Amino acid sequence: MTATTLPPRTQDLSEGPLGIALLDIERGDLSAARRHLAQAVAHGVSSGRNASLFHGAPALEFVLGRARHAGRDVRSAVDRVVDARLAAAQRRQQSGVLPHLAEWDLIRGLAGLGALLLTREASSTRLTDVLAYLVSLSRPVRCEGRELPGWWSVLGPDDEELVGGHGNNGMAHGITGPLAVLSLAARHDYLVPGQHEAIEVFARWLDGYGGHYWTTRAHLDAAEPPAPQPARPSWCYGQPGIARAQQLAALAMNDPARRRAAEDTLVRTLTDPAHLTLITDATLCHGWAGLVTLARAVATDSPTPERFASLIGDLQQRLAAELDRLSKPGFMEGRSGAQLALHGTNATNWTSVLLIT
Repeated sequence: MTATTLPPRTQDLSEGPLGIALLDIERGDLSAARRHLAQAVAHGVSSGRNASLFHGAPALEFVLGRARHAGRDVRSAVDRVVDARLAAAQRRQQSGVLPHLAEWDLIRGLAGLGALLLTREASSTRLTDVLAYLVSLSRPVRCEGRELPGWWSVLGPDDEELVGGHGNNGMAHGITGPLAVLSLAARHDYLVPGQHEAIEVFARWLDGYGGHYWTTRAHLDAAEPPAPQPARPSWCYGQPGIARAQQLAALAMNDPARRRAAEDTLVRTLTDPAHLTLITDATLCHGWAGLVTLARAVATDSPTPERFASLIGDLQQRLAAELDRLSKPGFMEGRSGAQLALHGTNATNWTSVLLIT
């Protein structure tokens, strides 16, 4: 039997040297950053259909941008990616079929590309077009004789078919990502028609259905939204990521009640032993690093940051105790991301890749 050789994941922000370079740049170690960046581009840089915030040219622009060295060539490549993805989304919408998560989510889709465009120094028509597309997801669609949310997908995060489809609620792959993009854009006065209304639609959806990782047709058919389901709290899925997006929505909409509710949710979740026992590692994606980074962001935007001080201290201690157990070196599920969180600085705004700043 011949072993299959997997392609190198050098362009992968989650696990490859691009993510490790983020830590180098935040630390000011530009020599190490150059070394890791050279590894990342050694096999070329993708600007094809698989390019996204976490892979290829967009990922490279994000990392180079943290050192203010994203040049015209890489930005032009990203512009072509954005144009192609918007054109594909428009064709899909005109055909009347439901979207795949990869069309619009943070990790693979247009929400992630919108997050990248927000890090550029000036607005552009591409950012406006991406925001308008994300707003369009708030409009319901008719499928098989019934009305469904515009972001409803027949496939799950791993492209598995889900009977009846689903509405994904996570930050990484769900509608929480577009909510965060639109809210962050509004806070920076980047607005398109219908943006505030879309923020309200997504936020209210999460009020009712955010207690589950995703919403099923059975949930929609029930007389009332389902009761929250005990699940691991994390950045990628669950209440902490949703709470930050809800806080951002509240700040964009000047809604003190929603802001307080979001902050209360985070405090309640991260002080509940039943929830904390479900955390099994120190990673950014679904572990202690992600939670402490979220908590810092929420505290920064809260009028009562002091209520988060002991919570952040506890999370940081848990992160420090578990960090050395991580076997991977990378960003989302490895040591470099956990070290960024433990270090606690954000001079380069690296946390914007998580859609929390």
